[in-house]
Amino acid sequence: MVANPVHYHLGAFPPREFDWKQLIPLIGPANAGLARYDGLLSAIPNAQILLSPLTTQEAVLSSKIEGTNVTIGEVLEIEAGGESAEITQPKREDAEEVLNYRKALKACIAEMDHQRPFSQHLLRGAHALLMQGVRGRDKSPGRYRVEQNWIGPKRCTIDQASFVPIAPEHLQSGMDEWERYLGSTSEADTLVQLAILHI
Repeated sequence: MVANPVHYHLGAFPPREFDWKQLIPLIGPANAGLARYDGLLSAIPNAQILLSPLTTQEAVLSSKIEGTNVTIGEVLEIEAGGESAEITQPKREDAEEVLNYRKALKACIAEMDHQRPFSQHLLRGAHALLMQGVRGRDKSPGRYRVEQNWIGPKRCTIDQASFVPIAPEHLQSGMDEWERYLGSTSEADTLVQLAILHI
């Protein structure tokens, strides 16, 4: 039996209240983990040595939501140019999407290194890079969608989806609200704020 899909909570972003009692035991260890990670990065002369495989892994995992089916090993093999006979054309195409994801991430980091704040403009630019030469390249890269989409098993209908995002007619105002929350300094914990922005 298929459960009803969860729909975007229109008008309820950002959340007005949090269950801090539930969050507080998680916030301390998460901040401690980030501090250890930051310390580790600052001790390495070239932090990219550690960050590069992590960003590739993140790109592989994040691309899976769009239906890619490629491993980090296959991406690295294709990138190095030493492809085995088992690497099919669909794998190459999936790897291109992952490599574009990494390129877009690096472009955002470079912009922010030049003191440009993360914004809708930067996000749309990253989307344009993400779509270069891959599936979906003809669907308005760098612009917000104009059709309803949903998340669920491959080829599922909207009624079978697990999540239905914000409707296109509310997308711009939703992103405006997202950007306001991004710039807000009133949230009690930055890590919780980042988690909410990510979701």
